[in-house]
Amino acid sequence: MSNSMSFLSTRQKIYLPFKRFFDILLSFLAITVFSLLYIVLAILVKVTSKGPVFFKQERIGKNKKHFKILKFRTMRIDTPKDVPTHMLENPEQYITKIGKFLRKTSLDEIPQAFNIFIGQMSVVGPRPALYNQDDLVTERDKYHANDIRPGLSGWAQCNGRDTLPIPEKAKLDGEYTKRFNVWFDIRIIVKTIFQAFTGKDEVEGKKKDF
Repeated sequence: MSNSMSFLSTRQKIYLPFKRFFDILLSFLAITVFSLLYIVLAILVKVTSKGPVFFKQERIGKNKKHFKILKFRTMRIDTPKDVPTHMLENPEQYITKIGKFLRKTSLDEIPQAFNIFIGQMSVVGPRPALYNQDDLVTERDKYHANDIRPGLSGWAQCNGRDTLPIPEKAKLDGEYTKRFNVWFDIRIIVKTIFQAFTGKDEVEGKKKDF
């Protein structure tokens, strides 16, 4: 896939530098304002299960460049490596006590503020696929959804999240790529916050893709 951004509209090209500015600003605020929360969650992860505080995993970034995504660890250290949750026969057996809460509220994702700050991710964009999710990556290629920065949350996350089949998820990611602007991003952020508190569309097991 070409690195050219010719598929974007003129307004989107103008918006991109501002989008990056807000990514830096919001991620910096998240890192500083919620520093105490980071510390509390890190302690809870460490004292409730054996293993590191953070979980790093190889993901697909902009232009399909690989990077290490950062999360609070929510699963036991004996969980099969680099396997999407939906591929596990019984994922519940691997999820830690605090991990279940973190995944339900999406608090396990907040260390990705560091990924956003250094430019590997955006606040809003397609959720980064696992490096071995070839089916999802291939589908996203049809819509240029692999050619923009992946996000902490995205349009697909707001419209089914873990319940969506891969073709539908990729189509929604493509819709975002075609339509994104400041108001669309704000809309997605608001919906994401609502879903984080309600746990809407969160599914563990064979329907969860990442």
